[in-house]
Amino acid sequence: VEHNIEDLLKNADQALYVAKEAGRNCFSFFTPALQEAAQSRLRLVNDLRNALAGEQFQMLYHPVVELSTGAVSMAAAELVWQHPRRGQLERTAFGPVAEASGLIVEVGNWAFVQAARQVKAWRATLAPDFRVSLGKSLAQFRHSRKTQDSWVRQLQAVQLPGAAMVVEIAEALLQDSAGTAEQLLEMHDAGLGISLDDFGTGYSSLAFLQRFDIDFIKISASFVRHLVADSTDLALCKAIIAMAHELDIRVIAEGVESGPQREMLVAAGCDYAQGPWFAPPLPAAEFERFAQACA
Repeated sequence: VEHNIEDLLKNADQALYVAKEAGRNCFSFFTPALQEAAQSRLRLVNDLRNALAGEQFQMLYHPVVELSTGAVSMAAAELVWQHPRRGQLERTAFGPVAEASGLIVEVGNWAFVQAARQVKAWRATLAPDFRVSLGKSLAQFRHSRKTQDSWVRQLQAVQLPGAAMVVEIAEALLQDSAGTAEQLLEMHDAGLGISLDDFGTGYSSLAFLQRFDIDFIKISASFVRHLVADSTDLALCKAIIAMAHELDIRVIAEGVESGPQREMLVAAGCDYAQGPWFAPPLPAAEFERFAQACA
């Protein structure tokens, strides 16, 4: 009987995990598939614990192209995991598990240090005002609030000015508690840029753009990849660009896949763009050669 009760509690816990992941005011039934998913998450967590020590993580960099000149003055950093059995995993594949387990803090800090060291090198070889952007999740902000861990202090430790880094955040993060707002303001006061990722896909109030002194808006690739003349997506992009410029915010279009898309964005007054039409995410050495060729 005790064994059956224990199994029931485990099954209920797995169903609860799924319900929490789906959001509030919902429920989930236990199925054998949930058991398999739970075991898969546990294996992934165990693998994550060994990934940093095993040097399995790698930083890739998306060239962010200045549309008026064609120069590359910024890079968007992306963390990937070279898993020994599953091959290359993007953050979307392991990020939720890393956040749920708390490992996202250690992994995220490693990524930040790597990006900071890289931008310091590129400021010597590419341009003295070169910048690298890196995403920071809500889970990372919440941990920083508890431990007083800070990307500002980490920048000071590597003797890099705040202006060298841009912090990418999701719209949903702006609606978190005052502790997150305090950290964003601390970063802004230290000179770090603040970039709002996937703009247009969330529900943030326009008031947030002024309250948090947003420096960059990244138009979601879901709008950019279908850009054609006289389309709703183009109208939305134009509206976002015009609004941002009125607020003295620069605009980066994500996911550009073709020359005509680039030309439409140029005509709309977009400041920067990134995407496969320019280059895929590149290792540091390849990125540097690409940026030098664009100079």
